[in-house]
Amino acid sequence: MKYIAVVFTIFIVAVILLADRGMLSRPFTRIYDFQYGDKLGHFVLFGLLNFFLTLTFLAAFPSGPSTRVALTIGLILALLAGLEEYSQKFYPLRTFDLVDLLASYLGLLAGGWIAIGYKKRQSP
Repeated sequence: MKYIAVVFTIFIVAVILLADRGMLSRPFTRIYDFQYGDKLGHFVLFGLLNFFLTLTFLAAFPSGPSTRVALTIGLILALLAGLEEYSQKFYPLRTFDLVDLLASYLGLLAGGWIAIGYKKRQSP
């Protein structure tokens, strides 16, 4: 799982950097060419990121309380998501949007919650 978490984290960072520079290819942006598609994208991408990272850290700290590990990962990612959304104010091709941020936060909550449930089902 840790390799998936690392690759997905690199993917998210690459998407952010390419979007900041207006270099996302048209086939990639067409995925979100429907009403509220970008909100769904924020929800899914940040949800998956939190899911993969939370599972990775739960495996790394098996004796730690699952909710504390998930909450810590989720809060760190929420801070980073907030900083990333705010940074869009400084890029002419990007738009700061509180609804995007809310979608990211909801995705983080869902991803962490699903990871905890998944871990509990896997435990003996």
